[in-house]
Amino acid sequence: MHPTLPLLQPTKFPSLNREQLITLQVNLGYRCNQSCLHCHVNAGPTRSEMMDNETLMLIPEVLVARNITTLDLTGGAPELHEGFRSLVKEASALGIKVIDRCNLTILYEPGQGDLATFLARQKVEISASLPFYSMADVDKQRGDGVFDKSILALQELNSLGYGCKNTGLVLNLAYNPQGPSLPPDQTKLQSIYKKELYENFGIIFNELFTITNMPIQRFGSTLISKGQFNDYIQLLKDNFTDINYSNVMCRNLISVDWKGYLSDCDFNQQLGLELGMRGLSTEKSKRKPHLRDLLNEDPLGRSIQVADHCYGCTAGQGSSCSGTLQK
Repeated sequence: MHPTLPLLQPTKFPSLNREQLITLQVNLGYRCNQSCLHCHVNAGPTRSEMMDNETLMLIPEVLVARNITTLDLTGGAPELHEGFRSLVKEASALGIKVIDRCNLTILYEPGQGDLATFLARQKVEISASLPFYSMADVDKQRGDGVFDKSILALQELNSLGYGCKNTGLVLNLAYNPQGPSLPPDQTKLQSIYKKELYENFGIIFNELFTITNMPIQRFGSTLISKGQFNDYIQLLKDNFTDINYSNVMCRNLISVDWKGYLSDCDFNQQLGLELGMRGLSTEKSKRKPHLRDLLNEDPLGRSIQVADHCYGCTAGQGSSCSGTLQK
């Protein structure tokens, strides 16, 4: 049982408004073959929440209706959803860039033996979580044996052309700090990752994304249990950087949960902060904004809900699903 997180407090975080919608980030469900300490959605093998087929079928319609160019699939392990492959095929056929938030070890789960080949054939961009380049650090955060499987998965992806020049198969890695600290400089850490992974395992990749741990769900609960929550929030606030504020991902992204409900970002989704829609007053109708609402309504210009966790995206070099905001 995780400790109860403090209620959201009034924040001085600057107001934000939506710009053109570019990315639809869809959480296909919370079932995962891993239970990582930093996971902000509390995903794991015992979770059963998965998107139903009716909601899944709305996704391509919304991509077309809103002229969205990127479909970002996450979870849990999104590949465990039975409709994952059909959705990838349909989106790819529409000319949409598809990103798979892959934990790497999923390639060796039962029934996933051809997953790497499928992703390569569909030219899916892979964003793979590898919290460090050593066994001790990765297994501490993600579980025993995860590092070895992750290395095997990366080698398999390389053999298919992922991370290689002139293949069009993009393989990016994602780094999360192990504790209540900000990520190091992304460019410097990327150089170290490339050197260590190539020299020790012959692995190559495109970019490394450094991502700040958000003080919500499993990671937030860990901070509470260790008496570190308030200090971590203060660390994020103390390191607010103006330049990051202009580049936060929520301006051009909408997050969809496994039920089809909308939020400004994946983190707001986990905190129950709903997306504001022009023609839908949740206070009056008591109905949450849903994926189907995007078929007829453009959220351009609407305000974005902010709270203290937003400092996690603007602290230091900044943080987004595509790594640092200062590139």
